[in-house]
Amino acid sequence: MSNWYIPTMPRLARLDIAGLLQHVIVRGIERRDIFIDDIDRQNFVDRVATLLPETGVRCYAWAILSNHFHMLLMPTATPLASFMRRLLTGYAVSFNRRHKRCGHLFQNRYKSIVCEEEPYLLELIRYIHLNPLRAGMVASLEELDHYRWSGHAVLMDNRSFSGQETNSILSRGTLLVIFLFSGDAACYFSIDSFCPTGTFPPCHV
Repeated sequence: MSNWYIPTMPRLARLDIAGLLQHVIVRGIERRDIFIDDIDRQNFVDRVATLLPETGVRCYAWAILSNHFHMLLMPTATPLASFMRRLLTGYAVSFNRRHKRCGHLFQNRYKSIVCEEEPYLLELIRYIHLNPLRAGMVASLEELDHYRWSGHAVLMDNRSFSGQETNSILSRGTLLVIFLFSGDAACYFSIDSFCPTGTFPPCHV
């Protein structure tokens, strides 16, 4: 499977402007697991669901794995940094208390990649939602349809998550939320103009 993107640029000042679509990636320190079981995952999801309406941050896609997670976010009224600080600090404290550990949980600061909303939003959603399949968290697309810890099942109307933007996604390009295989990759497919390219859209680190 080819790498979709490999950041190679030096770390730059973080862009945190309202209305910017940002792909956020958070990893566990020393690649350690940050989600041990479903209790941890539900704790994290509940915190996200609470913070999104409080801060006005929009969530278009998300996927929880074992030692990291992805989210596609757009801050509006509240800076992304404030949202992430509340989310990560609260979760880390809860995780450490529950698992009787101390010290840092996450690897350095979170990574945020500013991406163009048009015409790549659907491709970004596809990329993020396919991560559990790529990582072997699920064995098939059918399992991914019902995977509890990804926004894909929400788009498929198999699960609910009030904080996730769904109507605005499903209305774009008359999107059919189905998967088609292309070699070793799978992709969302639109009956209008969206077409999978197999490459990750332009982003700015």
